[in-house]
Amino acid sequence: MTPHERKLWYMFLRTYPVKFYKQRIISSFIADFYCHAAKLVIELDGVQHTTEEGRAYDAERTKILEKYGIEVLRFSNHSIDTDFPRVCSIIDAAVKRRLA
Repeated sequence: MTPHERKLWYMFLRTYPVKFYKQRIISSFIADFYCHAAKLVIELDGVQHTTEEGRAYDAERTKILEKYGIEVLRFSNHSIDTDFPRVCSIIDAAVKRRLA
C-alpha cells in the first residue's frame, strides 16, 4: 500500500463497522479498497491519474465496475493529506446510502 492508502486504512477503514477489503481483485482490476456489502470501491489517485491517459483509463475502468453495480469513489492523495475528515465523511455517507 502507498502511504496514503495506509493512512486511510489504519485511521478509518480498518475499524469501520462495515467490512472493507484492501487490494481486492474485481474483474481484471485491483481496487485499492472494496466494501462488498455496499458494492463500493475507493480509489486513491496519485499524479499518474491526472494525465490524459490516466483519466481515460480510470473512466473506462469505472464504467466496467459500474456494470457490476459497483460505485467508485476517487480521492486524490492531496485530499488524504489536506482534508482527511471530509474524505472519511464522504465514504461514510456513501456506505450508508448504498446500504439503505
